[in-house]
Amino acid sequence: MRKLALALVLAGAFGVTRAATAQEAAGNWLGTIEAGGARLRLAVHIAKGPGGALTGTMDSLDQGAVGIPLAAVTQAGDALGFEVPKVGGRYDGRWEAAKGDWVGTWRQAAALPLTLVRGEPPAAPVVTGLDGDWDGALKTGVVSLRLALHVKTDPRGTIAGLDSIDQGTNGIPVASIARDGQKISFKVNAVGGTFEGALSADGASIAGTWTQGGPSLPLTLNRRAPGVPQARLERPQTPKPPFPYRQELVKFDSPGAGAQLAGTLTLPPGKGPFPAVVLISGSGPNGRNETVMGHQIFLVLADHLTRSGLAVLRYDKRGVGQSGGDYLHATTRDFALDAEAATAWLRARPEIDPLEVGLVGHSEGGLVAPLVAASDPRIAFMVLLAAPGLPGAKILDLQQALIARAMGASEAKIVATQAVNQRLYAAVEGAKDGADAKAKALAALGASAPAGAPADAQAIEATQLASDWFRFFLTYDPVPALKQVKCPVLALWGSKDLQVPPAQDLPPVRAALAADPQVTVEVLPGLNHLFQTADTGSPTEYATIEETMSPAALDEISAWIEKRVAARGAPTNAR
Repeated sequence: MRKLALALVLAGAFGVTRAATAQEAAGNWLGTIEAGGARLRLAVHIAKGPGGALTGTMDSLDQGAVGIPLAAVTQAGDALGFEVPKVGGRYDGRWEAAKGDWVGTWRQAAALPLTLVRGEPPAAPVVTGLDGDWDGALKTGVVSLRLALHVKTDPRGTIAGLDSIDQGTNGIPVASIARDGQKISFKVNAVGGTFEGALSADGASIAGTWTQGGPSLPLTLNRRAPGVPQARLERPQTPKPPFPYRQELVKFDSPGAGAQLAGTLTLPPGKGPFPAVVLISGSGPNGRNETVMGHQIFLVLADHLTRSGLAVLRYDKRGVGQSGGDYLHATTRDFALDAEAATAWLRARPEIDPLEVGLVGHSEGGLVAPLVAASDPRIAFMVLLAAPGLPGAKILDLQQALIARAMGASEAKIVATQAVNQRLYAAVEGAKDGADAKAKALAALGASAPAGAPADAQAIEATQLASDWFRFFLTYDPVPALKQVKCPVLALWGSKDLQVPPAQDLPPVRAALAADPQVTVEVLPGLNHLFQTADTGSPTEYATIEETMSPAALDEISAWIEKRVAARGAPTNAR
């Protein structure tokens, strides 16, 4: 499921002080975030340094995230702008003298309104005796997820954050932390989790339970000794400089997005012209490296291909990272327009052979690439990695059953869940627009939700179900576009892929490409949806597998491309 951007609106619960004075960016500013029915308070702090340079930080008060650095803070007359690199956001506003507010737009996967009102944020409560770092692990089936809780008390009160080490996610805000005698509790609203436990008599451990949308799991947090480093997430395949190739940060226009997209171009040594590929990532707000649980999949793939003599362009999706545009309302077909723009830009580079530009699409990228190749006869070749061959609703039905079965769910539970999901899909498929879809999804969720289910969680899920992307994906059939592809194609799946299972998705892809004599279709044994060497193939394993991408898969891709390019007489500079 895709992540949703947060809508930022005017604060209403702060007790703010308005001042219709001349505009001055330095100071404290307040607002409120609305996300699927949940309200999160925001504070922005801007200071003027030596020479008048502006700096700042941002706090998400209800999530416990404080001191998030701002970058490129500028004020020019009545215009204010700043970036928040950690969340990929940017704000641009103008002073409204009558109100004494900054009124503008926040861009983070969508262009959304944001008004900043001058005011002081409330201090957090002070919790004694817990400052420091605490380590623990959650055992979920066959997977153990290491966690680290960080607690710090300063003039703002007691602030805490949580790291999920094996998922590659750090700094998850703890919304509230409390102590009543030896009883300790905290909430992590960002993931819908709560912890309740008891502090040991010596203050060295907290034994309790973690609850997150289901049964509670035992969790003991042990105080880390001062100076002991935190456990690390091992990703041995992540490339490290110096690189034996050139790397360039680039931007190109995407008319379909109405914005510039940002990416990285890697070029082999020499003058070229080089054969080249455009990497097209899977679903979700992916940046250019297609990062999943600490695995930078496209960084590893681009490094391997460039060392093989290929130029590689990878880019942030529209509205993500450094790319402009609206991610929130984009569909798979919109992403195809962006891939077309990337291909056209790459062909125009003097270092690139314009007759030898191909596409590599992973997961949803395997839907995007055929849409591009079907309309562009100049595409030299195409590599499909875990490409869907079925309409979205069927894919979701299959993957949910396979993943649940791998995690030990009963067949009765799987059947019941599928029945609920099918009602939800039917509700949004027949909607006339997004608002109608959300209303129907809320009604369907309300009818199937257990008693006491949180309304805000249902609102968030309904927003996701009603999104333009999801409604398009549910009914999109990839076969017609595949039938129009005329270039050489390599289609690969992992035998343990539970998200796009090859037993069901390979046959329609093979049949759709049957008229093309230059097609290679293969299932790689023992690999999952990310092309990692896997045990069960469940997504719960992705984080705990150190391998980012199987060397066998990497070699298969590069060898096939080199053979296709060489057959057309365009040599590569092999490693």
